[in-house]
Amino acid sequence: MSQESSLYPELKRKIESPEGKLGVLLPGMGAVATTFMAGTFLIQKGLAKALGSLTQMQRIRIGKRTDPKFPLIKEFVPLADLDHFVFGGWDIFESDCYETALNAGVLPKESLDSVKKELKSVQPMPAVFDKSYVKKLSGPNVKKGKNKMELAKKLVRDIESFKKENNLKRTVMVWCGSTEVYTQPTKTHQTIESFEKGLKNNSPDISPSMLYAYASILTGTPYANGAPNLSVDIPALEDLAKIKKVPIAGKDFKTGQTLMKTIVAPGLKARMLGLNGWFSTNILGNRDGEVLDDPGSFKSKEVSKASVLDAILQPDLYPELYKNVYHKIRIEYYPPRGDAKEGWDNIDIFGWCGLPMQIKINFLCRDSILAAPVVLDLVLLLDLAQRAKLSGIQEWLSFYFKSPLCRPDLKPEHDLFIQHLKLQNTLRILRGAEVLDHSGLDYYESRESIRRLTGA
Repeated sequence: MSQESSLYPELKRKIESPEGKLGVLLPGMGAVATTFMAGTFLIQKGLAKALGSLTQMQRIRIGKRTDPKFPLIKEFVPLADLDHFVFGGWDIFESDCYETALNAGVLPKESLDSVKKELKSVQPMPAVFDKSYVKKLSGPNVKKGKNKMELAKKLVRDIESFKKENNLKRTVMVWCGSTEVYTQPTKTHQTIESFEKGLKNNSPDISPSMLYAYASILTGTPYANGAPNLSVDIPALEDLAKIKKVPIAGKDFKTGQTLMKTIVAPGLKARMLGLNGWFSTNILGNRDGEVLDDPGSFKSKEVSKASVLDAILQPDLYPELYKNVYHKIRIEYYPPRGDAKEGWDNIDIFGWCGLPMQIKINFLCRDSILAAPVVLDLVLLLDLAQRAKLSGIQEWLSFYFKSPLCRPDLKPEHDLFIQHLKLQNTLRILRGAEVLDHSGLDYYESRESIRRLTGA
């Protein structure tokens, strides 16, 4: 019985060693960014563990089930050391990162005080900001320029200065800023030439996050978008990333309610249980909640959240089960909750003989606590991708996003478990190890197995 090899030697990469320090650049230094930074400093001091982080906590199986090995991911692939991180970023508010973290109220004050010196040393650079894209916020720490091209060049200078001052050869940028209003691609976004023309002409089609993505790519800095708005996912910037050989990923961190959807929905489909409706509502009170109180910004989030169910359930293939699903999403700004988000889901399902059933989920979570390890993993894995000479869209990082980027002729994969297998298999491929398909048939149908049973 012949077997097709699940090795891909042609895709194995020689990965450069992560020598020296790694610059971590964060546009938007609010609750998520400062929780990530504070946690990293605490981990460096041995005062916390990187819970929630695949790169730090998870093991990966290498080899057959009969002779498996389970190294930690960080031992299997050459990742940067957390002790080598150097933080920088931009924000419209001037507060240092200790003050911001304290005001965010995510981590206890005693924990923040343990890394007060480190957090205070990170002072946000003046940000590129346009109130027409984030209507609920305003702040004094903002760049000025005659047009968007000039602002983009100022961001490029910021990145170059940051690298020079800290003696850095490598940087990664992860957008942790607020959700911008919903927009769709226009002619301005189609080519590098039309995009750069738009920058010079102050095109309203170009958002601040696009300026950061553009500057990031120009400086050879891998970029990920943690918000649901249009950012690096336009043809012009995707093409530029390929030309400049820069990895990009996004979009919208998969943390609270959508994380639950990508866990529960695959289970329903796997068991062929039907779905009539899924009602989701959130309450939260941090800066993200305030921004999403604006209909334009909420639209970006709504579209990102809504795409998940259809992609997982495939109603075109299973119309009897999922064709007429009523999917409702609500987000309510409720200041007393701060960063402590609460998500309610009512799920109306049906099973054998069409009889109805219900699932209720009440998820009380901390948005920034769930997002911080996502940022950490993206920083480390995008840096790995850069050193492995990968460029353009990194679809294997879909595991971390609500609206994963993929090639235009493909549909994004939303099933969390398929995404997880894809991520781990990509790491195996990069290291020249056999990928896992979990079929197991070879253990029972191979010639060797038959000989062992028959004594032939």
